[in-house]
Amino acid sequence: MKTKILEIRDSGTFIPVVATDMNPDSDEQRFYLRRSGFPCDGSPNIAIAHIRASGDPFWNDPYGWPSRTYQVAHDYIITNWATLKDGDVIDVEFILGITAAPKVSERLTAA
Repeated sequence: MKTKILEIRDSGTFIPVVATDMNPDSDEQRFYLRRSGFPCDGSPNIAIAHIRASGDPFWNDPYGWPSRTYQVAHDYIITNWATLKDGDVIDVEFILGITAAPKVSERLTAA
């Protein structure tokens, strides 16, 4: 499995997430993932969780989220998984064409 830490942004929103491609790297991972219902067919199957220790959901379905922010960002992450890297900003307003330029990471702008 491959994991990346990304920054989801929307209007007034900063959401650090951990995104994991739920395709196995070993026979052990394949066994447990298949037993849990993951297809393990090589196509991106990205599960996302908010980075905080509060028991937030860990979803692999972009439309299982209760908000537009997560749904749009999750779908974008699945579609662009191969080109994303740790620290990339997933700007929902930019993806939807609401803003002309993507937001810059708070990691780079925080005082």
